[in-house]
Amino acid sequence: MLLLQEIFQHMDNQLFAFSLTVFTGLIAMLNPLTSIPAFTGVLSGYTAEQKRYIIKKACIVALVIIIAFVLLGKFIFSIFGITIPAFKITGGILIFKIGFDMLQSRTAGTKKMPADIELDDSIAISPLAIPLLSGPGTIVTTMDFISNTGYIHLFIVTVIVTFVLYINYLALKYGDFILSKLGRNVISVLDKLMGLILAIMGTGMVIAGIKLLF
Repeated sequence: MLLLQEIFQHMDNQLFAFSLTVFTGLIAMLNPLTSIPAFTGVLSGYTAEQKRYIIKKACIVALVIIIAFVLLGKFIFSIFGITIPAFKITGGILIFKIGFDMLQSRTAGTKKMPADIELDDSIAISPLAIPLLSGPGTIVTTMDFISNTGYIHLFIVTVIVTFVLYINYLALKYGDFILSKLGRNVISVLDKLMGLILAIMGTGMVIAGIKLLF
């Protein structure tokens, strides 16, 4: 009985650590504060009601895309013959590059916004949902969490993705207010901090991939 208790406690600790890692990684990649300037710039020609509608639509589309990759991740791996070590090494390099660009104050590929955007709600899908919210970095990060794991981990990742995107929705909804209170300098500092976290995560993924390879 005591042995079973210890096993369940150990599992709980493992799941908590896993959940914390997933949340930290996704909040760094889907950083709600550093997305505010991009969204504010793109939606500058809209009314408050239109902004709320487009932000909500963008977050829902991003959630559907990310969840699709979470649910179909293992199938995608098998159908294309992708090995876990290869995915971790390649994904780690990509995430490191995004984090390094953030540290260097360069706009990462997932944050790059087209110069000419028509004023219609289709921008909720592109470029806001794709690639700003659910870009390659976000998808790779999410799929790494569910690679070589069980159904309970898949459920945890799904819940955390939904929660983080809801945080994004709230932050973007009140983006003008947050930007006026914090200022661009504070947001820039936070962006660099998130970039450091992503660079460390990317390095960790590469190391994990190399260990699995050998």
